Amino acid sequence: SHGVLRFVLQLEGEYIRHADANIGFLHRGTEKLIEQRTYLKSLPYFDRLDYVSMMSQEHAYCLAIENLLGSSTFTSFFVQVRALFDELTRLMNHFLGISTHSLDVGNMSPAFWAFEERERLMEFYERVSGARMHAAFYRPNDLDWTGLNYQFFIDLLFFLNNTYKSITEMFVILATNNIWRSRLVRIGVVDNAQVPLFAASGVVSRSAGFKKDLRILKTSTYSYYWFLKLRSFLGKMGDCYDRFIIRIREMLESVFIIYQIISNLLVVFESTTALPFWYNTESYVSATFTKSQFNKKSTSMEALITHFKHYSEGIKVPAGLVYQSVEAPKGEFGVSLISDGSSKPFRCKIRTPAYHHLQFMSSQIRGHFFADMITILGSQDI
Repeated sequence: SHGVLRFVLQLEGEYIRHADANIGFLHRGTEKLIEQRTYLKSLPYFDRLDYVSMMSQEHAYCLAIENLLGSSTFTSFFVQVRALFDELTRLMNHFLGISTHSLDVGNMSPAFWAFEERERLMEFYERVSGARMHAAFYRPNDLDWTGLNYQFFIDLLFFLNNTYKSITEMFVILATNNIWRSRLVRIGVVDNAQVPLFAASGVVSRSAGFKKDLRILKTSTYSYYWFLKLRSFLGKMGDCYDRFIIRIREMLESVFIIYQIISNLLVVFESTTALPFWYNTESYVSATFTKSQFNKKSTSMEALITHFKHYSEGIKVPAGLVYQSVEAPKGEFGVSLISDGSSKPFRCKIRTPAYHHLQFMSSQIRGHFFADMITILGSQDI
C-alpha cells in the first residue's frame, strides 16, 4: 500500500513464469539503533517492526533480556498476563489479516466486522498502556501494572462474548461463498518439504502439515502456555484456503485460552479493585529502585541522582549470547542478543517470519494466474 514491496514478474500471457521479490524499502536500521541505546530504551522499537502484532515482539525481546539476567522465578500472575496479551495480539493480527485478504479477493462484509472488533481491542491496549498501537507494555521481568484491575477483566469477558459471534459470522460468510472458495482452494500450495528449507513457521508451516508451534513444543515453550489447554491446527493441502481455516480456528482457540487465564486472574482481583503494584523479586524495575534507594529520593540528593543515572544510563546486563523466540501471529519471531556486560546490547539480530515467507513466494506463485498472486500474498499475511 505504501511502496515497501516490489515484485518483478515474467509473464507468459496470464501465467507467471518467474517472480523476483525486491524487499528492504522500509529498512530503518532498527538493529543498529537498538545497539546505541540501553536495554529498556530499545523496547519501543519492537512495537514498530510490525505494528499489527506489537506485544508478541516485545515479549521476545523481554525473554532474551531475562535469559541474560538469569531470571528463573516468576509469579503465576505475571506470566498469565503476558500470555493473555499475546493472545489478544493474535486476535488483532488475524482480524486484520483475514479482513484485508477478503478485500483483496473481493469480499467487503468481513472487513466491517473485523475492524469494529479491532477498535475494541485497541481500547484495551489503551487502558493498560495509554497507547492504541505502540503499547510498550512489557518490561524485562515485569509489566506496566497501572491499568490492570478487576473491571478490566470483566470488560474483557464481555468483549470475548461479542468477538466470538463476529468470528463465527466472518467464517460463515466466507466459507459459504463460492467465489471465495474458488479463489483460494488449491492456490499457493506449500509443500511439506519446503517448510524446513525456507525456515517457514506459524500458519504457513502448519498449513502444509508441518507441526511447529512454539507455545506447545517442550523445548521452546514459554510464559504460562505449558499449563494451559490449547490446540494447534494443521492443514492437509497447504493452500490458501487451509491457511484461512487455520487462522479462524486459531482465533477461536485464542478466545478459549483467554477465558482460561481470566478465570485464574479473577481469583486475585475478586476481593479488591485496587491496583496491584506487585513486582517480581528479580525485576529489572525493582533492581533499579533498590540500587537507587528509590524510597529516599524525595529526601536525599544522592539517591535522586543515582535514580536518574540508572534510568538514563540503564543497568548493566551480564555478558553472554542468547536467542529467544515466541509464536507470534505471523510465525516465529526471534531476538538474538550479545551482551558485553554493559548497559547496551553489543549486537542485536531480529528474526522476522515475513522475511522468510517472502523467500519462497517466487516458487509458490510460479505457474499461477497473475490474479492469484494477490491471493497468495494475502494468505501469507506479510
